[in-house]
Amino acid sequence: MRPIIIGVAGGTASGKTTVSDAILEQGGRVRIVYIEHDSYYRDLSYLPLEERRKLNFDHPDSLETELLVAHLQQLQAGQPVDVPLYDFATYQRLGKSRRVEPRRVILVEGILIFVDRELREMMDIKLYVDTDADLRFIRRLERDIKERDRTLQAVIHQYLTTVRPMHLEFVEPSKRYADVIIPAGGFNKTAIEMIVARIQGMLALERSL
Repeated sequence: MRPIIIGVAGGTASGKTTVSDAILEQGGRVRIVYIEHDSYYRDLSYLPLEERRKLNFDHPDSLETELLVAHLQQLQAGQPVDVPLYDFATYQRLGKSRRVEPRRVILVEGILIFVDRELREMMDIKLYVDTDADLRFIRRLERDIKERDRTLQAVIHQYLTTVRPMHLEFVEPSKRYADVIIPAGGFNKTAIEMIVARIQGMLALERSL
C-alpha cells in the first residue's frame, strides 16, 4: 500500500518541529519516517564562506526540491533513500547522508514545502503551523545564536533582508493550500490529537481493505 505523506509547513520557528515531534510520539515512531526539507539545501562548498553567507536561503531555489520529490517517490515504491546531511554553520552539505527506510507514514517538514506544486500534490494531509511573527523572530534569534553559531547582528540582518520578505512572498501565501491550519504552534494539543486520530483512522482503513 502507498505510504501516507503528511506535510508540515509554516514560517521560520513557528513550531513545525514541535508539531512533528508530537505526531511522531503519538503516532508511533516505528511506523513514521521524518524528513526535513532543510536537509536538501543545495551544496555551496564551491563558494568561499563569505560568499555563502550573502545568499538568500529563504527562496525556493535555494533548495534541491527535485531531489526530495525523487526520494519520496522511491519511498513510495518501497525503496530506502539517503537523505543529505547539511551543516548550517558553514552552509554546505557534509558529504554524508542518513539512510531512511520506507514506512507506512512519511512526515515532511519545511517552510516552503507547499510552494512546489509537484511536492505539494504528493501529500495526503497538509498542515500549516501558524504563529505570530514576533514570537517566530524571537525563537529564530535564540536558535540561530545557540545552534547555528550566528551573531545577533547576522540574524537580524538575515531576517530583515531575506527571511521576512520571502515569508511574505512565498510562505504566507502557501497557507491557502493547507488542509488544517494549526494556531499556537506545537502548544495546540487539541489540533495535534485530532491529526493523530486522523492518521490512525487512515491506517486502520487501509488494513481493513
